[in-house]
Amino acid sequence: MKRTLVIGDIHGGLKGLMQLQKSVQFTSEDQLIFLGDYVDGWSDSAQTINYLIELENHFECVFIKGNHDVWCLDWLRTQDVHEVWYKSGGKSTIESYKHVEDSVKEQHIDFFERLINYHVDSQNNLFIHAGFSSMYGPEKEANPSTYCWDRTLWEMAIATDSRIPKDSLLYPKRLLCFNEIYIGHTPTLNYKIDVPMNACNVWNIDTGAAFTGKLSCLDVDTKQFWQSETLQNHYPNETGRN
Repeated sequence: MKRTLVIGDIHGGLKGLMQLQKSVQFTSEDQLIFLGDYVDGWSDSAQTINYLIELENHFECVFIKGNHDVWCLDWLRTQDVHEVWYKSGGKSTIESYKHVEDSVKEQHIDFFERLINYHVDSQNNLFIHAGFSSMYGPEKEANPSTYCWDRTLWEMAIATDSRIPKDSLLYPKRLLCFNEIYIGHTPTLNYKIDVPMNACNVWNIDTGAAFTGKLSCLDVDTKQFWQSETLQNHYPNETGRN
């Protein structure tokens, strides 16, 4: 049976991803949707990109663009170090590329350039890194950077009174654009929760793998989810983005 599996923000935690793959047991029938932020945090950022490129050769993969991926691509192209990026996990990413050959870096540039802003499946489910602000959906978004940075979609979903029916004039119009919406970007650890969160029809799959949390994968149809160990256990001598 084909599964649609959505995976949260990895942030260079390749060991967590490998453990997660063993637990979930990806098959050739599955579609894997990655929500972005593949780099910046743990020490395996460059190695994570290698791994994702290899996964693409064996599985049906959808790769969404995250804000950290935008930063990393800019650095790979120009070697200019954005100060905010450097302090937000970029330092470990730069170190992970120290012994990577230029030909491999070119492959990584190609990977980052192929990332998409969002994906809508046949069930009208949206997969996007952060969110969108237009009441008409992301295709009407005036500023494409919103896809990587927006937090208002999630904040609106968790603040919406569950007693408000969808046909009410008070129900947020943005949320009516899609059957379900899957995001990363905002760690559930911010709310002292270490598993995927659901509010209205929005599912947040970023369970804080960049920090003290775990990497998560969720089956879109059944809502079963799997998690790695806390990434700190895989990288005991590192601090991630803490």
